Amino acid sequence: MKILVSWLREFVDVSAPAPELASRLSACGFEVAGIEGTGDHAVIDFEITANRPDCLSVVGLAREASTAYDLPLRRPATAPGMEGTPPPGPSSVSGDGLTVTIEAPDLCPRYAAAVADVRVGPSPEWLTARLEAAGVRPINNVVDVTNYVLLEVGHPMHAFDLERLSGAELRARRAREGERLRTLEGVERPLDGEMLAIADAITAQAVAGVMGGAASEVWNGTRLVAFESAYFKPASVRRTSKRLGLKTEASSRFERGTDIAAPVAALERALALLEQIGAGRRRGGILDCYPAPRGPVTVGLRRARIAGLLGLVVDDAVVERVFSRLGFVAAAAGEGWNVTVPTFRQDISREADLVEEVARHAGYDRIPATFPALREMPARPAPAITRKALVRHVLTAAGFSEAISFTFIESPAAEPFLAADAAPHAELVPLAYPLSEKFAVLRPSLLPGLLDGVAHNRRRESRDVRLFEVGSCFDSSRGEQRRVACACTGSAAAEHWGGDDRPVDFFDVKGIVERIGEAMRLPLAFEPATRPYLVAGRTARVSCNGQVLGVLGQLLPALAEARQVPAGDAVYVAELDLDALDQAAATADVQAQALPRFPSIVRDISVVVDEGLPSERVRATIRAAAPATLARVREFDRYQGTGIPEGRYSLSLRLTFRSAERTLTDAEVQAAMDAIVAALVQEHGAVQR
Repeated sequence: MKILVSWLREFVDVSAPAPELASRLSACGFEVAGIEGTGDHAVIDFEITANRPDCLSVVGLAREASTAYDLPLRRPATAPGMEGTPPPGPSSVSGDGLTVTIEAPDLCPRYAAAVADVRVGPSPEWLTARLEAAGVRPINNVVDVTNYVLLEVGHPMHAFDLERLSGAELRARRAREGERLRTLEGVERPLDGEMLAIADAITAQAVAGVMGGAASEVWNGTRLVAFESAYFKPASVRRTSKRLGLKTEASSRFERGTDIAAPVAALERALALLEQIGAGRRRGGILDCYPAPRGPVTVGLRRARIAGLLGLVVDDAVVERVFSRLGFVAAAAGEGWNVTVPTFRQDISREADLVEEVARHAGYDRIPATFPALREMPARPAPAITRKALVRHVLTAAGFSEAISFTFIESPAAEPFLAADAAPHAELVPLAYPLSEKFAVLRPSLLPGLLDGVAHNRRRESRDVRLFEVGSCFDSSRGEQRRVACACTGSAAAEHWGGDDRPVDFFDVKGIVERIGEAMRLPLAFEPATRPYLVAGRTARVSCNGQVLGVLGQLLPALAEARQVPAGDAVYVAELDLDALDQAAATADVQAQALPRFPSIVRDISVVVDEGLPSERVRATIRAAAPATLARVREFDRYQGTGIPEGRYSLSLRLTFRSAERTLTDAEVQAAMDAIVAALVQEHGAVQR
């Protein structure tokens, strides 16, 4: 919201220069985007948050300045204040050659209009200068008056050429299916039954709250106008603006919520301004359709609540001054006040909101910095939260950096990653109203976002990239699932003078998944699998006690290159289902064991087995044949080449034996080794090397 300092000073006698004024209002919660010019000609650009549409006006910001400086506010003579609730009015009113009717009161609770004879021409220089300072292009004196009132009091208006309206009527009704309207910028737009239109007796003449139609616009030959000033349901304007792809100064205010008490006052201000600049004269009174009036709400405020939330005691006089300057009415009641909230403050609905108003103008800097008192033991965190934090810790300790990517992605990027283990007819979940095609569907996997992160880092000459993400994924069959995924490329270890520059491979990412399993005390199993987005033969399914937890492998080079990963970079990924991990970890048998008192004995064995035999089956056979003293089995070498028959490979394993009761003898260990070799020969046709 750009505001000319001299314009603001018409309503409050603030003599402070623009930088000081901007700083003071910034301390009250209004971010300053910039200042242009000096003195009275300075323009301050404020960033107004969505919950404060009342400050999208000169009067609204002047009200904040009057509170900050404790100065009286001079409102325009017709600006709304704390008036009482008017009596119910009709839904149709006629007068001065115009009929106004509300046919959709749920979308348009109030609609007011007035008729004026006009002489269209250029606006005076002072008016056009103020419009231009606020970033609004002057058009003609009639249209400029409506824009001036919008900027001054914050209520949008529109002017129709009355002689172009069929039947001299204005009707607030739902648009008809298939109805079309050419708007002021010359684009023909389709309307539907969920949109509110302002129509004459035959056809739509404006999209309510968004933009008027070209057929009834004010032009040089206009002699009679109908001014519109209404309140439209914010959700309706927001939905219509988004569907039409049309954002205007009016829609940005209506969709946030304007003041339902302002339409008549805004009309009065516009008519007075029209006469002031010699552009025309009103014909009669205001036609106000207001069938179900709404009054201001009252919210209770306790002194103890102010002290409890802010940590300091605020004098009653300060509280009452703040509310009075802001346009509230605070009446003493019991241990505090009953505060009547003006209709232009739609962001105030509870006691905490009132406390915030006190804090903003009593001074955030007065709130003491104190550590909150601990009055009771904090609740134990949910196990799922603890496990998620553990997964993050494991991946961070392994050298990965956490990434956060968009939940919305484009369809072509999402389709290859639709879960292969979901229901056969699983589909992507589209957004009803996407911001763009790049945010068209909910992601079915975390991997597309991580892949974009890898590409982003590689384009910036980061050779070794290790990223992980914890988040939600979606598909039509299973809904939302919590997952953790990681992606890595580059060297397996940091660059070292020894010259070992081995690239990341399948077993590196498999080791990361094993670390997660060890941290959660889960016996993970890996078996060959296929996925449409992973390289065949370099893909494994991860499971625990028969329950599938996820998948890991090398990403298809074509997919990686399509996301702008440099050609030749092998990207290895893993994705696990956090919900499934939680279920498996919740049933895991966790036992504490004392540190071993007796030494272990290590034996190595190398066997030649069929090439298609997974090492997991070899380990399972060894565990089944070995006595309880076998503490650990792990592979340390796999060899194919000279001396090994074609179609077979040599697998070397290290076996660790230990007893918790005594020191084992060589004879006991040798007997166990003989039993293991015999089992491998019988089960797999293994040959010991």
